[in-house]
Amino acid sequence: MTPRRLRGAVATVLSLSVLAGCSDGAAPDEPADTPSAAASSDGTAPESPAPGSESPAAGGPDDPSGPVVGEPVEPDLDLAVSTPREDSVYPAVGDPRVDALHYGLDLTWDPDAERLRGEAVVTFRAARTARRFQLDLGAPLTVGRVALDGEPIRFARVGKDLVLRAPIEEDQRYELSLDYVGTPEPAPAPTTRADFSTTGFTVTPDGEVWTMQEPYGAYTWYPVNDQPSDKALYDITVHAPRRWTGISNGELTELTSDARGTTTSWQLDEPASSYLVTLAIGRYEHSSNTSDSGLRVDYWTPRDLRRPLDSIRTAAASVDWIEARLGDYPFDSLGLVVTDSQSAMETQAMVTLGTNDYVFSPQVVAHELVHQWYGDQVSPSDWRDVWLNEGMTMLLQWVYEDEHDIRPLRQSLRSARAVDQQLRDAYGPPGAYDPRQFGSSNIYYTPALMWNELREDLGDDEFYALARSWLADNDNTSVSREQIYDHWEAETGRELSAFFDRWIMGRRTPAPGVPQG
Repeated sequence: MTPRRLRGAVATVLSLSVLAGCSDGAAPDEPADTPSAAASSDGTAPESPAPGSESPAAGGPDDPSGPVVGEPVEPDLDLAVSTPREDSVYPAVGDPRVDALHYGLDLTWDPDAERLRGEAVVTFRAARTARRFQLDLGAPLTVGRVALDGEPIRFARVGKDLVLRAPIEEDQRYELSLDYVGTPEPAPAPTTRADFSTTGFTVTPDGEVWTMQEPYGAYTWYPVNDQPSDKALYDITVHAPRRWTGISNGELTELTSDARGTTTSWQLDEPASSYLVTLAIGRYEHSSNTSDSGLRVDYWTPRDLRRPLDSIRTAAASVDWIEARLGDYPFDSLGLVVTDSQSAMETQAMVTLGTNDYVFSPQVVAHELVHQWYGDQVSPSDWRDVWLNEGMTMLLQWVYEDEHDIRPLRQSLRSARAVDQQLRDAYGPPGAYDPRQFGSSNIYYTPALMWNELREDLGDDEFYALARSWLADNDNTSVSREQIYDHWEAETGRELSAFFDRWIMGRRTPAPGVPQG
């Protein structure tokens, strides 16, 4: 996620949260010395060129050939073996008995009826022996046929819990298949923020669809073990109306259209946590550009968008900038999809962007791209450690702003330190935040300040070398704070646990300085 800017008044600071954008689209009355951590200023933008062709996924003026369609590969299920756990912050979501390896989803969207039909095949490993297990699936969705390894099984619905009444044995692999239909409803979000109150499947007044689902909400549109420690592979096929396009994560492996509608298929062949999955269905056109390192970046934008794309097309150059610090881009494909949201989300290999001015800014694009390394390549195993995603990413956003003459780094650091105690008082320490205040500013600014202390002490070369080695050592996994503490202690040869704990768990802002012993 991208944080919002902080306003000047203390009372206002304490009421703010951090996803990019705000619900009323108003520009904040921001003093010059507050951190640029994202807000919307949804003013009038110059008109973009007229929409492109009415054929599905038509190429824009910079991309007349349209998107590249690749060949699907056989999923390597071993990549997705995880150690699922019960979440300490949101224990009602997810089942530690299930280690999902692959989700095969075939989805049909009828915008007139606002009706979703889904066929799901979930390949999973039993993480423990049990007489029953469960997945998360939104209550408005009616389940039909359910089978385990081809044999019908009994099931029960308890709210969002789909309880499967069949025995499973530890380390054995199974294939669960089911059909479902209904009108998905977004889930209430565990936050008091003004800019969003729900997560998951969202339908616009025109019947178009977008999703953002941190910390949970994927269950609003498919059966899932909706907890970040359980990464899985995905193949998603979307059947949309004629002249519409379904967008999801990873490589586009099918794009066909006939009188009945448009079908797209997407493959994510490296594992992702469920909150990093995206789905957007609407009237889209396509364009692309390429980074200096040779990565093609695809842009999926609404045909009626009246907003210049120059600022988000900086994504290709931002990849090069990030690679110089964090190493090679960790996935095989990269895209950005623009939706009717007012927010931005680091959905894996297909970033989801809303449509206000700040979300469209180069620094927000860079923020969400840094997350492809910190948050997507390596994810938290428990929502208590969401700061692992946001702290490093916030620091690199500040460095990006400094080096691109957007905002001096010293100003961002000074402003963040000035409000750090207020954020701890309002929301708790970043590693022990109030569960009703998910995504507040404390998980962004506080750990960013901590990482900067280490960066200044070690110097850029060593700091970024250790940041890269952490990613390499934990590629495609979900991790805990204890693991990252151990990594930095081992690599620096210092006792840093107390330093980390003061920043992440302390009730008071720590004094500057990094221990030398």
